[in-house]
Amino acid sequence: MPLYEYACQQCEPTFKALVFEGDTVECPECAATRVTKLLSVPAKPQSAGANLPMSSCGEGPPCGAPWCQRKG
Repeated sequence: MPLYEYACQQCEPTFKALVFEGDTVECPECAATRVTKLLSVPAKPQSAGANLPMSSCGEGPPCGAPWCQRKG
């Protein structure tokens, strides 16, 4: 989804907006259109403490690590 973070040039709050091609972005506080798109970094996925399944080095195919290579 095209969700972007912006900063208003007039009243200076930051906000997120769902923007499609051709849309004009307005500040939700003052309705100004002088906004700057900010660099957004994706959030780390949240999990309920569950780890990804891992090979237990010896069962299944080797993982590629030097200590996990099968010997002959």
